[in-house]
Amino acid sequence: MQDSRRIFIAGTGKSGISAARMVLDMGGEVILYNSDPETDEQAVLSNFGPKDEVEFIKGDLLGSRLVGVNLAILSPGIPLRADFISVLDREGIPVIGELELAYQASKGKLCAVTGTNGKTTTTALIGAILKTHFEDVHVAGNIGEPFSAEALKTGDDSVTVVEVSSFMLETIMDFHPKVSAILNITPDHLDRHGSMENYIRCKKAITMNQTEEDFVILNYNDPVLREFGLSKELKPKVVWFTSGEERPEKGECFYLEEDGIFMRDDKNVTELLDVHELKLLGRHNYENVMAAAAAGIKMGVPILDVVKALRAFTAVEHRIEFVRERSGVRYYNDSKGTNTDAAIQALKAMPGPVLLIGGGYDKHASYDDWVKLFPGKVKYLILLGETRDKIAECCKKYGFTDIMYADDMDEAVKTCASYADEGDYVLLSPACASWDMFKDYEQRGEIFKKCVNEL
Repeated sequence: MQDSRRIFIAGTGKSGISAARMVLDMGGEVILYNSDPETDEQAVLSNFGPKDEVEFIKGDLLGSRLVGVNLAILSPGIPLRADFISVLDREGIPVIGELELAYQASKGKLCAVTGTNGKTTTTALIGAILKTHFEDVHVAGNIGEPFSAEALKTGDDSVTVVEVSSFMLETIMDFHPKVSAILNITPDHLDRHGSMENYIRCKKAITMNQTEEDFVILNYNDPVLREFGLSKELKPKVVWFTSGEERPEKGECFYLEEDGIFMRDDKNVTELLDVHELKLLGRHNYENVMAAAAAGIKMGVPILDVVKALRAFTAVEHRIEFVRERSGVRYYNDSKGTNTDAAIQALKAMPGPVLLIGGGYDKHASYDDWVKLFPGKVKYLILLGETRDKIAECCKKYGFTDIMYADDMDEAVKTCASYADEGDYVLLSPACASWDMFKDYEQRGEIFKKCVNEL
């Protein structure tokens, strides 16, 4: 990047600020933009030093403010249909995402993970596996620090694993992982993408620049991914994983048989470990383990090191995270269960009766498949947020009426504690995003844990 290059960056959250810092570190100038006219300018600029070349714009965007701008970067949370995008188009300014910006500046070998659910756990697993064998390992994306915060730290010997969302994949151009993984595809973010077809297209885009020398790891249980993996449109070599009884006839496959996780290639079958050796709960986590093992091996980690890392791994924060046991009742934080499929997996992972805290921001999803599991499994459902009436109506459709409302997390947790018996499980797994009541799912999970620990 030349010193004279001016970059327009839309979004002042974690990704936007990180991208801006990266551009500055590369000698560029930044125009930072937020369409909200109420944005606190002082708070945004406090992220930068007095010598940093940062101009801040908020509210309506005028083309006259973009003189000399060579490139526009979108934060993942900003849709391509945002009003100001038309201004960038009129000015002939190319648009890419924060993920693409970081990729173009990064070095070394890259693994990328997407899917509706399981991304964070699988990415963390892969990171732990890579650290057993490589000296310079970077873990980035949705899991914590944006990729742009790590890109300039990478070198030719680096290995990086990135958790990528459908939002990020909307704006890639040259993004090219050596190993990619698509864990599953179920309805989510339809308020953003408009249709299931568009959502699927974004997920598949993770493979679009891969070649015959690369690998894609796919879930054989998922009908969309099975069709994709068996089609002729894919260039990378397919590695399958499955927890179901059906397995592909040919090719490499990681599979679950009774309590064992196995790896099969065209010549051999190898047992990696017994699921009881893991510190993770639930069949969905066994799928995450298989995908992570496949990715680690294809990134060059010896099998023995892969197995060692899998045995030592503990659950990531906010994903079926054990909080505490009180009076014989165990409390779990699954705040990252922001859609029904994730919430279904968390509910299935609980080995006893559940007092379930659900509800939140409305992403226009259907709750039927989740609610169908409640009879005989959920003792009480405590609902929060703007979707609570919608979920309650869905419950009544299936004859589930043990429902209570709470106005905040503290009330929800105290209600659960009052009605729970020894041997019960209290689970926060909302099946909804958090934005109606909380900054993000992390804040929601932290507040849940605080309330639980204060009982």
